[in-house]
Amino acid sequence: MTEQNHDWEFGLNVNRLAADVEGPVILGEGDYKYELSGTNWGTLPEGWRFKEATSVAVNSKDQIYVFNRGTHPMIIFDTDGNVDSYWGDGVFANPHAVTIGPDDQVFCVDNGDSTVRKFTADGKLLMTLGEAHKPSPKMSGEPFSVPAHVAVDHRTGEFYVADGYSNARVHKYTPDGKLLFSWGESGTGEGQFNIVHNVETDKDGWVYIADRENHRVQVFSSDGKYETQWGNLSRAAAIYIDSRGDDEFVYVGEYFCGIGTNDTGTDLGPRVSIFDTKGNLLGRAGHESFGDEPGRFYSPHGITVDSHGDVYVAEVSWSDYGSRMDPPRELRSMQKLVKID
Repeated sequence: MTEQNHDWEFGLNVNRLAADVEGPVILGEGDYKYELSGTNWGTLPEGWRFKEATSVAVNSKDQIYVFNRGTHPMIIFDTDGNVDSYWGDGVFANPHAVTIGPDDQVFCVDNGDSTVRKFTADGKLLMTLGEAHKPSPKMSGEPFSVPAHVAVDHRTGEFYVADGYSNARVHKYTPDGKLLFSWGESGTGEGQFNIVHNVETDKDGWVYIADRENHRVQVFSSDGKYETQWGNLSRAAAIYIDSRGDDEFVYVGEYFCGIGTNDTGTDLGPRVSIFDTKGNLLGRAGHESFGDEPGRFYSPHGITVDSHGDVYVAEVSWSDYGSRMDPPRELRSMQKLVKID
């Protein structure tokens, strides 16, 4: 599925290639500054390719799971970018999102066949929700119609599915996969959605929704009651809550929200924004428009943070940009931002 849904005329600043830069590239501001670790993170063996990394997650051992549409759909790296293992060959129609749950179990959302699967850390299938290639009718409210992401409440093991591309719903499940209830409908009002793209929970059980095409994050109670929303965002696509320590920090990956004729506009995304759980903006990484130069992003589609505070960003650069180039080409799709203390 093509992630971009704007009919932009790309004339294409995408043809900008990474320039040679002397010295480290620093992103961010204030207490949230990061050194960019290379131009395409992860050392792939010869003959392997990402095509594009769609999602990234970290487990309790600081292993980095990169869900991608290339040679092997799930590649597990150490924090230095070396491959530890891989799995998932022949399983997925269109890898979209990965989430690490309790006991390092791995939830994978496949929006190509409208399923959610749960695996052990080494790729043994534990559960499948949805019948492959038989999505529910569009906007029916029934699971699933091109789902997007999973969040797990680590207090209870209950989990939420963002059913976002052809539905406008969030579904809540028991740990063993029994549907408890659903909420949401199409629209721009409170509790309504225009692509429920990512979902996340904090340590108190509040549910945060990256409501992408409404350019906002919405916050709900664990029973689906609307609480508040955060605006002044670009197209909020990815969300991750770092719950290490007493404080929690919310990382939001945002797409470019301009149009083709304004592709050199600044502060329109793509970027990464950091908030506290009350919605106060703490810092941002990314000021310029999309591009391959160090310090820019394409389309932050997945985001996670390891135990050192380093940020990993997966970008759907092929779907949104590379596939539209003449000739088409694979672009950078994984970046690591190393926290500067």
